[in-house]
Formats: sequence, C-alpha cells, structure tokens
Amino acid sequence: MSSKDLTLTPRPSLRHQLFEFLYKWGMLLTVILLIAGFGLASDSFLDPNNIINILRSIAIVTVIAVGVSISLTVGGFDLSVGSTASLANALVISLFVWYGFDTTEAIVATLLICTLVGLFNSLLIVVLRIPDMLATLATLFVVQGVAMTYSYGGSITENMVLPSGDMAEGTIPAAFGLLGQVPTIVIIMLAVTLAAQLALSLTKHGRRMYALGGNAEAARLSGIRTVRYRVLAYMLASLLAGLGGILLASRIGSSQVNAGSGYLMDAVAAAWIGFSLAGAGKPNALGTLLGAVILGVLQNGLVMLSVPYYAMDIIKGLVLALALAMTYFPRR
Repeated sequence: MSSKDLTLTPRPSLRHQLFEFLYKWGMLLTVILLIAGFGLASDSFLDPNNIINILRSIAIVTVIAVGVSISLTVGGFDLSVGSTASLANALVISLFVWYGFDTTEAIVATLLICTLVGLFNSLLIVVLRIPDMLATLATLFVVQGVAMTYSYGGSITENMVLPSGDMAEGTIPAAFGLLGQVPTIVIIMLAVTLAAQLALSLTKHGRRMYALGGNAEAARLSGIRTVRYRVLAYMLASLLAGLGGILLASRIGSSQVNAGSGYLMDAVAAAWIGFSLAGAGKPNALGTLLGAVILGVLQNGLVMLSVPYYAMDIIKGLVLALALAMTYFPRR
C-alpha cells in the first residue's frame, strides 16, 4: 500500500470514539458513578457492613442470572428460572423438616429434581418445537403450581403442623445455614460466575453454544449437535436456578410461597445488561455479575435515600434500557 493510500484512510471521529468507549466500558463506568454518587449522598453507603449487605443481596440473583445467560447463548430464553428457584426452596427445606435428610442428600436431591425442569423445557422446545419464550412461560406456571401444591400453599418451617395434624420433627442442619451467609454465599457466586465464564469463553463447548446462538442453521450444517447443546443449556439454567433457590432457603431458614419468583426479572435484567461488557454484544457471565452489581447498588442506594419502593422499578427499567442502548445503538 502506498503512502498516498495511507493518507486517505479516514480517522475515527471523536463522536465515534466516544460511542466506542461507551459501548465497551459504559457498564463499568455506570457502576463507578453509582457507587461514587451514593457514597456522596449517604455517609453509610460505603460502610463495610453495607457493602457486605450488597454482596449478599446480589449473590442469589447472580447465580440465577448466569443460568439465564447460558440459555441466551444458544439463542433461547428461560423464563422458568424464578419458579424453579421457588421449587428448590420448598424441596430442600421439606427434605430437612419432613424427611430428616442430611445437608448433602437434600442438596443433591433438590438439584437433580430441578434439572428435570430443564429436561421438560427441552421436550417442549426441541421435540414439540414450541418457541423458547412461550415454552418456558408455560413451564413457569406448571412449576409454580407444583411448588405451591407440594408445600400445600404455605410456608415450610421447623416444628410446623403437617396436614395430617402431626408436627414436623426434622431440623435444618446448622451447616446448611452457613451457605446463605457471608463469605460462603459470595464465594459460591464468584465460583459459579468464573466457572461459567471460563467454560463459555475457553472451551469448544462454549464456542459451539455461541455459534448455535448466532446462527442455528449454520451451526447445524457445520456439524454441531444443536439439539444436545440446547438441552444442555436448559438443564444448566434449571440447575443454577435450583442452586439459587437452595441459597435462598439457607439465607431465610424456611420455605416461603413463590419465594423465587421475585428474582426472575432482576435475573433477566442482569443477564441482558451483561451483553454490553467490553463490547461483547453477547451473553457472558462476568457481564451478568456486573449487571447484578448495578441492580444491587441501585436497590441499596435508593433505599438509603428513602426512595419509595414502588418507584424503584422505574429506575431499574431505565438502567436496563440504557444498557441495551449501549449494546445495540453503536451497531447501527
């Protein structure tokens, strides 16, 4: 190439460079600005105890949201994770209180049963060819109903009176209660995030899942077993939703009606916000973690500023819209 050709190469405009910077690092900048803003507005926001509260509050959302992100990698979308977390919450506590299981037995049994939800989703999506969102919406109602029926429409606690009139004699092990406390719950959150990020970014299976999500037909023609990876994605999403429900049970020490349903929208928001991390433009676990941090910092800071709870969803929605704008607008 001649020197004349080089001089004709256009340099990116300042506006383009600004958009490129916001596209890649806007989410990190948002986290920094939120922390700085709330730190200046409230003296107790940066208190170590408050930081611990934020980390504890986002751990369950992050674990569930990573599962949502995995379903997004294959071009799907799992709306049943909230009800799956509710089912796990009811199951694990009942196994302790009603049947006297120990910690390991109860956790393993709960995770296995929750994985069956992913298989049910796969049946609807892969075999019956129902669109992902509609199939998992149907599963949401089915699993929610199963959880409600199983718990007799109420809470499950130690020393509860059973429908038969007898009193539950099982107890929740002390070791199980530690799972929902700092630092254990934070370590679990970071371990899940790191494992998912490494698996999606550095393994052939992760790359195949991204290829499937990018163009399913091209992935099939290239020899990728698309059915296998879609089933795997939904099983992992349900598994992580079950883990989130177990952590919730450990944190509150009981099973509450539809306890996991409230985590659905925050998990979905965190997963979608994560698309914009470093300009990835695709699901990724580290971005999902930062998305959960944004939501957690917002929630905590707004409470400290005495913002009415009914106005918080407005602000969350605006933040989600801004994150999606940073992800998709620069592509135009």
